[in-house]
Amino acid sequence: METANEIVQLKVRLLGISPMIWRRVLVPASTTLRELHGILQVAMGWDGIHLFAFDIHAVQYGSFELCAFSPDISLERFELGKNARFSYVYDMNDHWAHEVRIEGFSAVDPKKSYPVCIGGSGACPPEECGGPHGYLECRDEVGSYDAWRDFGVMVEWLDDVIQKNVANLTVRDALTEDAQGAIERIVAREPFVSSKFSRKPVNQAFRDGRHRDLMRQQLA
Repeated sequence: METANEIVQLKVRLLGISPMIWRRVLVPASTTLRELHGILQVAMGWDGIHLFAFDIHAVQYGSFELCAFSPDISLERFELGKNARFSYVYDMNDHWAHEVRIEGFSAVDPKKSYPVCIGGSGACPPEECGGPHGYLECRDEVGSYDAWRDFGVMVEWLDDVIQKNVANLTVRDALTEDAQGAIERIVAREPFVSSKFSRKPVNQAFRDGRHRDLMRQQLA
């Protein structure tokens, strides 16, 4: 890295998942790894409730509980060049591994606020879903026979309610055990259905300082 006033363009991709889930962000070269942790949490869509670790030049920096080196060290100190890569792991149990690649450098634009997300694709997986393997299993289950059967249960239930034609019938009164179970399973599948990503809420979160809130771990 050339000067402390530079802006670094990073591409971050979540490993082990296809289609690719990735983000492109611009951060100051003076950004520390602790700050970058908060930035990546916001950019990807994580909740900041687990331990984290960066691996740069075969040295681990991250959460104190991992006996890693302090993440209070700036990116520029590593003198990483264009196309250099390093890893970022979030949640040591589910092991969400990310590849961070330096795509280039640019001068600070006084009209912009940093950090800023300038690209991305794919919705973030839900927390506590079992890592990449668990996420892919849940995502595949969305289109399974069991999922379609739940929709069939709902159709039959609605048809039965309509045929009863009872005035002032509430959902609570009409809801059967089978229908309630189907609704709960359909709702639980929702986070695995959407694949859309929007930069707008991410950049609003950056402007609100959400990444600074997530810089420090809340739970182990």
